[in-house]
Amino acid sequence: MAVTPEQSMQPSGLGRSHRLPPELPPLRPRRRKLAGKKAIIVLLTLAVITGSLAGLTLVYSVDLPQIHDLERYRPSTTTDLYDQKGRNIGSFALERRIVINYDGFAPVLRQAVISIEDKTFESHGGINFFRIGGALVHDLRTHGRGQGASTLTMQLARNLFLSADRTAIRKLQEAYLSIQIERAFTKEQIFTLYGNQIYLGSGMYGFEAASQYFFSKHAKDLTLTEAALLAGLPKGPVAYSPILSPEKALRRRNLVLSEMESDGVITHAQAEQARQAPLGLHVAHPEMSVAPWFQEEVRRELEKRFGSEQVHEAGLRVDTTLDLELQQTANRAVVDGLAIYERRRGWKARIQNVLNDGISIEDYKHPDWALKSHPGDYVHAIVTGILPLEIRARVGADEVVLLPDDWKWTGQHYADAFIKPGDVIYVHLTDTVEEGARRASLEQDSGAQGSLLAIDNTTGDVLAMVGGRDYALSQFNRATQAERQTGSSFKPYVYTAAIEGGAKPDDIIVDGPVSFGSYTPHNYENDYKGAMTLTNAFAESRNIPALKLAARVGIHKVIDVAHRFGVTSNIPAYLPIALGAVEITLEEQVASYSVFPNDGIRVKPRLIRKVSNADGITLWEDPPAVDEVISQQTARTMMSLLRAVTAHGTGAQASQLNHPVGGKTGTTSDYTDAWFLGFSPSITCGVWVGFDSRESLGEKETGAKAALPIWMTMMKQAIASKDNEQFLGEQTSPKANQLLKAAAEPPAKPIPAATPKPSSDAKPKSAPAAPSANPAATQPNHGVAYPTAKSPAAPKPATDAKPNSAPLAPAANPAIPQPRSAFTYPSAKPPGGAATRTPPPPALRIPTAPTSQKTTPPTPKPTSPPSHTNSTEPSPSPKHQSDR
Repeated sequence: MAVTPEQSMQPSGLGRSHRLPPELPPLRPRRRKLAGKKAIIVLLTLAVITGSLAGLTLVYSVDLPQIHDLERYRPSTTTDLYDQKGRNIGSFALERRIVINYDGFAPVLRQAVISIEDKTFESHGGINFFRIGGALVHDLRTHGRGQGASTLTMQLARNLFLSADRTAIRKLQEAYLSIQIERAFTKEQIFTLYGNQIYLGSGMYGFEAASQYFFSKHAKDLTLTEAALLAGLPKGPVAYSPILSPEKALRRRNLVLSEMESDGVITHAQAEQARQAPLGLHVAHPEMSVAPWFQEEVRRELEKRFGSEQVHEAGLRVDTTLDLELQQTANRAVVDGLAIYERRRGWKARIQNVLNDGISIEDYKHPDWALKSHPGDYVHAIVTGILPLEIRARVGADEVVLLPDDWKWTGQHYADAFIKPGDVIYVHLTDTVEEGARRASLEQDSGAQGSLLAIDNTTGDVLAMVGGRDYALSQFNRATQAERQTGSSFKPYVYTAAIEGGAKPDDIIVDGPVSFGSYTPHNYENDYKGAMTLTNAFAESRNIPALKLAARVGIHKVIDVAHRFGVTSNIPAYLPIALGAVEITLEEQVASYSVFPNDGIRVKPRLIRKVSNADGITLWEDPPAVDEVISQQTARTMMSLLRAVTAHGTGAQASQLNHPVGGKTGTTSDYTDAWFLGFSPSITCGVWVGFDSRESLGEKETGAKAALPIWMTMMKQAIASKDNEQFLGEQTSPKANQLLKAAAEPPAKPIPAATPKPSSDAKPKSAPAAPSANPAATQPNHGVAYPTAKSPAAPKPATDAKPNSAPLAPAANPAIPQPRSAFTYPSAKPPGGAATRTPPPPALRIPTAPTSQKTTPPTPKPTSPPSHTNSTEPSPSPKHQSDR
């Protein structure tokens, strides 16, 4: 009987069964439950991670810039300065960058950059995950952060928006921005932004600026080796600098070439040939700005108005007032004029020797050498070799040679007698080259300085500015910052005050001995000329007449006139001020002198005409600031005096220009300052020469000798092609023309005449036949300078008078009697600081003073002049006022 499976499974008796136990049911449902739980855990974990990442991304992306801002992004670019004719004269920049478009980058340059920096640039979406993974593995193995993984897009994001800190947070922000940039811009746009933004060392940003600096060519013209060199710089602009580390730069360049070869961009033959080539640098050394002091003044004014950041980064266009040709002429005039002065002074043998300072000749570098030198420049050189008839020297990397004719002016015959190796000499480069060395002449730099400023009379435009001898050695601007004693260049303020008081150019004044209390002044020549017209007294820069006029009108009136002209210096009220015992900047003096050819109108000097942004929109314009200072008649009367100076006075040398000009010399005591300020109908120019240390320029180094030749060199260029220009009023006023003609004629030579002894009871006659025996006595108002007898010694001051005293109020000086009772000096207080044009007062005729043995004014209570503010210069006491 067959047994079914079910029956076989049932027990048949009470004994132990030897059958197998029944099979267990399958476990699949339970396993599925466990797998489901694991999946949930994994999903939850991923959700947490994703949420965390999303949260972190949200947190750290809140402060990130919006990508659409990049569409309006402008990289920091150079602010350019232009002269009146639109020619570039300089620039300001924190980052030297020249922006170009995609086609401006040579294809070989683009390929080199991609090969070394981002091989998958064309295919990735901003992040190269494989590269990041490789960098992580490398960093874990080396326990460092030496392996980079940034794509070009990530580098761009970092350079544009982030810092250079190597942190996880910065990397996260960098990746986020890179993805956004890739979504918003094409690959060409991204590379263009990168190529214009990246720093490549030596202050250069972007491949175009670096290409022009390292190779003196555009980025689109780069060769394979040049492109490979630049492509290797983003990794380490300083570490791989071809200037600082040429060997490292060469190895880095060759690595780029190898990467290009492995990418199939270039062939093996091309790579091998390029690897054998030198670096091939043609560094474009920065040129010296044609107007460095002017440029610095412009920068200061721009920063006051726009702020430093906008000036140096916004790429502004600044249209200045400079005239490039006049500035170049001014530069040459100053250095040539100082060189002539130095030779005239003689060889002083003030030479630095670097060997004595422990510096080798090979290692020495002079500040002059930071900029490229050209023939005609005055530069410092270090002597490398000496022969009796030859000097070998070095200017940077360039060799120069000097032969006996080049130092003949020193009086030395043999070079080894006064020059030795290691000496730092001052030379003038020529355009002659002999045996590979540039010929140069020996000059001297004893420390003498000069400054020049020229402005347009009509607009106040500063046309040229020179603030010193060498900007590389001293950036101090002596044209705008240095306050120096003016000497006789201050006298126009004195005579202007007298003209406003009614004086006339043909009035007679006596140039004779006189004392003002304890102050006994004297003339530059230490002589007296007796009676003379105001015109001749001014033209010959006689001191006594100027002091008498100042005492007569009052020194306070003179100071008021100077301040109306724009002088801002604090002028103490004592009489020697009339001779220039006051410190004023060259800029203020030039602006003041322009009032005379302008018919009494002062135009404030300006440096900038217009400022525009990168889009050409005008941000600011500076119109001329005009102020009326003196009346038209006063200005034209003063013009007759100032033109007499250049016709037959102390500035007669200027008549060689054969052009309408006027001006005034100025020389301080001990010849510490030499001035000449003058003008044509269109331009006013001033020149100062002196030492910063206020030492003497040397015997007889007057304004006419040291400063006037520089002024004439400048004005020859300024008046070129202006043959027909005339001063205001010359064609419309016959009376003014007659006055100018008379002023241009030199004074007649006095004819000796017998001088009868005056009787004690003699009464003065209205027209004496001969002048008084006393030179200090005022002569009749005939407009003629009478001959005088030998001038007596100057009277001694009263024994009880205090030294350095001067009257503050106009004293009743017999040499300049009080005016007629029917006339009083006008106060001339214009509203708002400007003079009101009013009819001139009646002519002041100085009557004849009674004859006496000596002329000594009553002595008021003496007032000691205030102490000088500058300890390096003596107080302007009377002894410091012998001047022309």
